[in-house]
Amino acid sequence: MVKETKLYEALGVDPACSDNDLKKAYRKLALKYHPDKTGGQTSEKFQEISHAYDVLSDSQKRHVYDQYGEAGLSGEGGPGGMGGLSPEDLFSHFFGGGMGGSGRGGRSSGPRRGKDVAHGLKVSLEDLYKGKTSKLALQKNEICDKCEGRGGKEGAVKTCTTCNGQGYRVMLRQMGPMMQQIQQPCADCRGEGEIINQKDKCKHCNGKKVTSVRKVLEVHIDRGMKDGRKIVFSGEGDQAPGTVPGDVIIILEQKEHERFRRSGDDLFFNAKIDLVTALAGGKILIPHLDDRVLVVDILPGEVIKPGELKAVMGQGMPTERHHDFGNLYVQFEIDFPNANWTDPTQIELLRSILPPAAALPEPPKTAVVEEVNLTEMDPRQRARAEQGHFGDDDDDENGGHGPGVQCAQQ
Repeated sequence: MVKETKLYEALGVDPACSDNDLKKAYRKLALKYHPDKTGGQTSEKFQEISHAYDVLSDSQKRHVYDQYGEAGLSGEGGPGGMGGLSPEDLFSHFFGGGMGGSGRGGRSSGPRRGKDVAHGLKVSLEDLYKGKTSKLALQKNEICDKCEGRGGKEGAVKTCTTCNGQGYRVMLRQMGPMMQQIQQPCADCRGEGEIINQKDKCKHCNGKKVTSVRKVLEVHIDRGMKDGRKIVFSGEGDQAPGTVPGDVIIILEQKEHERFRRSGDDLFFNAKIDLVTALAGGKILIPHLDDRVLVVDILPGEVIKPGELKAVMGQGMPTERHHDFGNLYVQFEIDFPNANWTDPTQIELLRSILPPAAALPEPPKTAVVEEVNLTEMDPRQRARAEQGHFGDDDDDENGGHGPGVQCAQQ
């Protein structure tokens, strides 16, 4: 025997009904009396059936209600036994997934979190090598200190009666045998859930509750940070009433360097040396990313070949946090003498110093031997030669000899 039957009567069910009977009754009545379907005329009835279902659908609350009535629910989940759910939240939670609507579902735990804001910061390779502190100015919204985020005089801000402060309205649309739920911003309060008369608006923020301010952040660039590294300033995003500010995220963008190329913690440097240094040794200078100049010895007889790669260990980029170093790789380009270097005496002297040239192989006895000369190419000939060298034959699929002859099979 139940103590009270008021909630069962609100749903039109027997106190001995099953959970399935409760669901069916609530679904039918909620769709019938939803305020958006009746122009707001059934708001009280909708709240009544939502409250009844919220209590009776919870086995623990239903047991307390059956024994002690609504008086026994005073300690159950807040005022009126609603357990913290508004009628709209309960409706969205019940219909949102199965009806294809856009409801928010169950009420979220805690305040909403604002959006994160990302900013790019261009940095030089020197900055990433030595470390640096940069200042970045940005505009952000902060809670108005004049009205403390109310938007107007104290007591002048009213909850929108059209959406009950939700900031949105749930519209129902018939889709065959199903009902589709559509969530739209409330037109009366423009999605804010509150209404302020123009004369009562805060003169400092004009009722917007926030003001735009200039904020200067100090960005500490640690040694060894890489391109794309994110530096997070927690809670420095835009402020808004009832919202936890998001983060400001600074993304490092490494600028191209004129001398070095970076790969992870390693550096690459192109060194151009003359033929004498390549063969007989010498020194090269490498201006580093700090105030040092590295003097690199090329030992006599080491013989540097064109395109050869050598390493200077421990002279690359510092590694972040650990601050040991990667390597510096030096790729050599040989600057050969120009074509005017034709002094016969020096050439013969060079022949006497260098190892003897390899002997030519004997041509076949049946071959016709013909001597030819190398010649310089004009720009057109060079372009044609380079096109053939790199295999770019899109415009000439027959090796530069014009259209070929095609045979047709009968």
